[in-house]
Amino acid sequence: MKLFKNSIVLLMLVALNSCEEKTEKPESDFDSNFAHVVYFWLNNPNNSDDRAEFEKALKQFLNTSEYAQTRFIGIPANTPRDVVDNSWTYSIILTFPSKEIQDKYQKEPVHLKFVEEASHLWERVQVYDAVGLDN
Repeated sequence: MKLFKNSIVLLMLVALNSCEEKTEKPESDFDSNFAHVVYFWLNNPNNSDDRAEFEKALKQFLNTSEYAQTRFIGIPANTPRDVVDNSWTYSIILTFPSKEIQDKYQKEPVHLKFVEEASHLWERVQVYDAVGLDN
């Protein structure tokens, strides 16, 4: 009976350990050489069809970009503080190993196609580009 109880405890520990491993986040592939942060204000931010169309175009573009490394898509976190701007609808954060690669991304056909197909959905775009201090 004691062996049976110990076996059950061991099985439970193995099961818990395997669950923990599955929930761990993978290491970030954030490249600190060049960060490209873009904010989009949609014309109709409360229109679910417009949001779905924008998200589809954005995801299709990012999933096929040859140059974008980190590919983060976000929405406002609704953190109401005086220094926080929650007025935008979507943001993306992309990273690149260099400014030269980011320049290639700007001319990339899938990027240009995204702008052509989705620009009718937004009223404003704001871009912030930055290079890391260690570069």
